[in-house]
Amino acid sequence: MASSSLVVATAVLVAAYAAVILFLVIRGARQTTSLSDYAVGSLAFHPVMVGFSLAASMTSAATFIINPGFIALYGISGIIAYAIFLPLALYISLIVLTKSFRRHGQAVKALTMAQWIGKRYGSKRFAFFFALLSLLLITFIVLIAVGMTKVLSKALDVEEIWVLTGLVIFIFGYMMFGGANSMVYTNAIQAGIMIVVAILLLTSGYEHFSGGVHTLLDRLAAIDPNLSTWKNPSSPLFRDAFEIIFCSMVVGVAIVCQPHIITRSLLLKDDNQVNRFLATTIIVQILFFSVVIAGLYARLAFPDLTADGQALKMDGIIPAYVVSEFPVWIGLVVILGLLSAGLSTLENLIQSLSTTVTADILQPVMGISDDSPQAPRLVWINRIVIAALAVVSFWLSREQLLHPNLSVGIFAQNGVYAYFSAAFIPVLFGIFLNRVHRAAPIIASVVALVTHFAVYYGQLTPYTSGPIRNPAVAATLAILAAVVSGLIVHALTWKKMKPVSPLVQD
Repeated sequence: MASSSLVVATAVLVAAYAAVILFLVIRGARQTTSLSDYAVGSLAFHPVMVGFSLAASMTSAATFIINPGFIALYGISGIIAYAIFLPLALYISLIVLTKSFRRHGQAVKALTMAQWIGKRYGSKRFAFFFALLSLLLITFIVLIAVGMTKVLSKALDVEEIWVLTGLVIFIFGYMMFGGANSMVYTNAIQAGIMIVVAILLLTSGYEHFSGGVHTLLDRLAAIDPNLSTWKNPSSPLFRDAFEIIFCSMVVGVAIVCQPHIITRSLLLKDDNQVNRFLATTIIVQILFFSVVIAGLYARLAFPDLTADGQALKMDGIIPAYVVSEFPVWIGLVVILGLLSAGLSTLENLIQSLSTTVTADILQPVMGISDDSPQAPRLVWINRIVIAALAVVSFWLSREQLLHPNLSVGIFAQNGVYAYFSAAFIPVLFGIFLNRVHRAAPIIASVVALVTHFAVYYGQLTPYTSGPIRNPAVAATLAILAAVVSGLIVHALTWKKMKPVSPLVQD
């Protein structure tokens, strides 16, 4: 599908982009001498730069590549869920949770979410449990790897498996050395590129509004009447208000409880910087979440979901739209932005997940304390962990490229939603309750995990039955079950508790 000029230009662009990233990584690596430097950095960052970094890391290939594909298939109902209600709940949660988490995070000197939970509740076993649970986030790494592979394979006209191989080797390779010191800079640059690309994608379908919004809706209705209505009964994700509004808002509130999101405020050195950091993040995020509207343009461009006589898979709709609709020079900018959207989150996930595995699983097992003479070895152990994550991520990504269940988005949502469903009550109670027995968050986490997977794999609701199931429904029910069980246990135990001390470890 890609022209020869686009192929050559893309190859040159990717090479130049890789060179810039490597320069920033080498610069950051010089300042990284410990696992703490890798996790939260040793440099002082401007709050606006950290805000750009968080906005970029929260906006992955899912927002720019995968989610617009859902909108291309299911229409306006998806926009209401993904661009209005989920972001609205996320912004509120981000503001409320970030400030309190930062205070507690600094007090207990946590590098990871698992450490924060373990120290907040005085339980090494609970920390270890959450470190193991964080492995579910590999599903999100897979989503991003697949999304970036789809874009590059279309633009370079190369087989997907070869593109995936190159991406995994390059990204995981440089993440062995950079860490937070380089990541904030690369994320800020990526966010700037993504802003330009978001505007290009949003304005690429301006001609569809020449007759007003009703004209756009009429064109969608001519393809499929369900595309133009606020709910889509024929879809597996946006059938009614429960899925579109309620589940989206519950997920939006809890989604902040991912380690690469909620721990970002720890990069700030001054509490006075938090408001500017949050304002920057939210303003940029509003633009980024709006990009899903481009899915409507893609559907109008491919009304029968075919391109050059070949059926389009959902994850390939936006890459096909970019390659076919934009002139070469604009297409290059958009491709660069889509890659930036993927890289920004992927870097954060690799950094947070590898740090968790190293500091919260391997370090306790190996008996290496932070002040031990063997502590510097943790940096090298972390690099081995990243290499192992690369192998697992490649294998899972290859399976999703070859055998997706509608979209890699469903696969990723199932894993990520299960994680933050289990994390929601421990974070909430740890921030807002001064006296809480550790039994309450532990039981709530287990209940959330069991409920999520029971609902999803047991097909216990109409929303999670059939070949394509909605992970948001499973997560919503899991979070509600966790809230109820956590509050019940807390009500039965809180009178016996003294104020929480992060100093007592079981």
